[in-house]
Amino acid sequence: MKKIDQVIIRETIYISAFVLVFSVLMQSVFLVIDKWNTTVLFGNILGALAAIGNFFLMGLTVQASLEKEEKEAKNLIKVSQTGRLFLLFGVALVGYLLPCFNIIATVLPFLFPRIAVMLRPLAGKLKK
Repeated sequence: MKKIDQVIIRETIYISAFVLVFSVLMQSVFLVIDKWNTTVLFGNILGALAAIGNFFLMGLTVQASLEKEEKEAKNLIKVSQTGRLFLLFGVALVGYLLPCFNIIATVLPFLFPRIAVMLRPLAGKLKK
């Protein structure tokens, strides 16, 4: 197993921090609208772990694809994307089928890394 690149670790930590912040905000919204219960918390934890794991696996795939020829790299990325999509679908299905998870709180964190990536340039400007 090749060593994980520091960029992947740093970006995963960044994404994890944003997912945590957005998860707290989501929990707050559920509290304000008086719909909070433990299923929201458990769904949020499940969805957040899946979202962070998905991002991390994507980073590992990109790292592995850099060492391959172009055609092999494209195939690896396609297979990874399909596998990660099925993983998220499976997590959503578990969140829907098991009564201990709130489906909205399970699926909504899947969007949090995308929002964090969109806000990344702004975070860089604020850091400077």
